[in-house]
Amino acid sequence: MSQQDKTTTSNFNATRRTTMLAGLGLAGTALGAKAQSFAFTPNQRYPDPSVEVLDKSFLKYRLFSSSVEQLATGFRWVEGPVWFGDGRYLLFSDIPNNRIMRWDEATGTTSVLRQPSNHSNGLARDRQGRLLACEHLTRRITRTEYDGSITVLADGYNGKRFNSPNDIVCKSDGSIWFSDPPFGIAGDWEGDKQTAELPQSVYRIDGRSGKLSLVTDVLAGPNGLAFSPDEKLLYIVESRATPNRVIWAYDMSDDGTRIGRRRLAVDANGAGAIDGFKVDVDGNLWCGWGSNLVFGGAKKNRLFMASSHSLYALYVETRGAV
Repeated sequence: MSQQDKTTTSNFNATRRTTMLAGLGLAGTALGAKAQSFAFTPNQRYPDPSVEVLDKSFLKYRLFSSSVEQLATGFRWVEGPVWFGDGRYLLFSDIPNNRIMRWDEATGTTSVLRQPSNHSNGLARDRQGRLLACEHLTRRITRTEYDGSITVLADGYNGKRFNSPNDIVCKSDGSIWFSDPPFGIAGDWEGDKQTAELPQSVYRIDGRSGKLSLVTDVLAGPNGLAFSPDEKLLYIVESRATPNRVIWAYDMSDDGTRIGRRRLAVDANGAGAIDGFKVDVDGNLWCGWGSNLVFGGAKKNRLFMASSHSLYALYVETRGAV
């Protein structure tokens, strides 16, 4: 085991310190290839019973006059939301339908941005504001240029193809970090059933040279990942850890280009399906239990949730760190 994968145990946030959203369930509906749409009845009185604070330290982040909203429904399996504040819209992947969707804040409408999307999953923006995408079908990382053309940033390591890049984040130095579990090649639902050529890993693409390097290959099902506000920690979900899913906190080393020792940050404490997560300005982890999250809106205080068939949102009393 390498130095970066040695584990130290601590009580660092090793509990479910998140605001859990229950009962998520008629704004827009999906276009084209539809799935089942779900009726959603917003709560007419405050506070919204769908919002439950499980840890008193999160009470200060709850807005008692804010409720869960369903922005769009009728998708098959949505993931990877990313906010484009300069255009006031949100992009997210509808993986089985092989498309990237766009929800517009100004009009409340939802449209198809790209189809086919190569069964894209995680989405992010680079430091120049361009769209980054994890593609299951083509097993690669791409960047959409300003003119709409697509550049392949990486599609394999040491002569072998990636599994199915899943989640992605861009650091302030321009480097791109992404997880590569086998979920998209395990069957035909989120891509094509194919044979894995590489261990399940996390990789880094250098922001200047474009060089690809291995971050770690010892996690079972590496999934969501995010940096702390000061970028001194990298959090990674191990979604096939036993007996529970966990989030590891890695110390950054070598001027932030490598990871060092790790400690347990969050334990699902049961069957909780920690998936995507984001970090707020105070360093709290906002974790999606079977969903993906992103902060957005004009003040970055609107929490968007891509969950199963639908897209939801909730205003909170904090802002996203990124």
